[in-house]
Amino acid sequence: MRASPALSVSITIPLHNNRFSSEPLRFKQHVSNSHIFSRPVRLLSKQPITQWTFSCKCRNRGRNGHAKFEDEGEDFIVVNFYRFVSIQDPAAEIEKHLSFLQDLNIRGRIYLNEQGINAQYSGPSKDALAYVEWLKEDERFSDILVQMSPANGRHAFPKLKLQNKPSLVQYEGGISHLPLLDPPMRAKPLEPSEWKEKLKDLTDDDGEASPSDSGRSCILLDVRNGYEWDVGHFRGARRPEVDCFRNTSFGLSDEEEAPSDPLINVDKEKTDILMYCTGGIRCDVYSTVLRQRGFKNLYTLKGGVSHYLEEEGTSEWVGNLFVFDSRLSLPPAAYSNNAVDEAKIIPQTPVDTSFARCYICDSLVHELRHRNCANLDCNLLFLCCAECVVDLKGCCCSDCTTAPRLRPVLHGVKRYEKWHVYRDS
Repeated sequence: MRASPALSVSITIPLHNNRFSSEPLRFKQHVSNSHIFSRPVRLLSKQPITQWTFSCKCRNRGRNGHAKFEDEGEDFIVVNFYRFVSIQDPAAEIEKHLSFLQDLNIRGRIYLNEQGINAQYSGPSKDALAYVEWLKEDERFSDILVQMSPANGRHAFPKLKLQNKPSLVQYEGGISHLPLLDPPMRAKPLEPSEWKEKLKDLTDDDGEASPSDSGRSCILLDVRNGYEWDVGHFRGARRPEVDCFRNTSFGLSDEEEAPSDPLINVDKEKTDILMYCTGGIRCDVYSTVLRQRGFKNLYTLKGGVSHYLEEEGTSEWVGNLFVFDSRLSLPPAAYSNNAVDEAKIIPQTPVDTSFARCYICDSLVHELRHRNCANLDCNLLFLCCAECVVDLKGCCCSDCTTAPRLRPVLHGVKRYEKWHVYRDS
């Protein structure tokens, strides 16, 4: 099927207090008449989506058309938060946020829709926190839990995307139909201290899952992707078999379809399900799916792993925490209060890497940081030892080493540029 060409509509909305210029901001709306594509030919949804981008018409511009800021050397931090709450007019809400953010040096992903907000962004601490304080003036967000970590003295995201998205997180079939605004339908949130006690009851001396002291059956569920587990996880948690949250299917299949599903044949009335993810939003979403399937005793880690590491440190946790920005992997110490206060450099402290294995040769990996396959058409995210990086020219397998579109081998903590840079070269 051939998609209809995208329609571009530009409108001008005057916004006050623009410190760069008296000229208004210009907004461009991109609407596909019948389908949405994230890349050419890849169908994502049959419902139209509205995406707003903006730029400031002023003299203080960089090469990319955005206003210039000092993007290095300041105390940059990364901020994460979300809230499920009814937003009657997302378009008007986005306009308010744009009006405030135009004066701030912030880059990242801020998604809003009728179900709430989900934000991950970076910026100098004064700007990053100014947005938080402004948001908390709204009673709907006054008590929102905010997670912060140092950004190594620079932005962790390439640009700011503030969008009205159909789903605050990507899940197969979307999440707009899920009862996310009804708290009893979501898992019961546990404070980090409560979670820690639950884990101590759950695991034995070998770190394997076991029945709790009360005799109730208990299952620890990592609601992330397999590659996230590879760099760090709670002791006793099994590695997820998916590489994209949208494909998560715990408790949705029968034994023949998914024999390794930990929720197969469990007693839905008497089994405690402990769920965790990075910041908490994926657990909130997926717990409503399980609730609709009849699971009664659902618990989630409030604020996710990032909040736990801030409050409880590395107790029951091994490795680093995978993050979806340019840093890729953070040691637990990055979430300490001192690390955020100093902000410029992520603390270098010893981390247990004894569980980490090279994707290619299965040897121990001492650097808990993924790399992308040098084959542009593969781009697999994987852990790799230094020897295999050299032997396979940065690729994930021997087949990829002969691919027609190979990127240069990257050593150390460098990351590839956007894929179109290599496609066009």
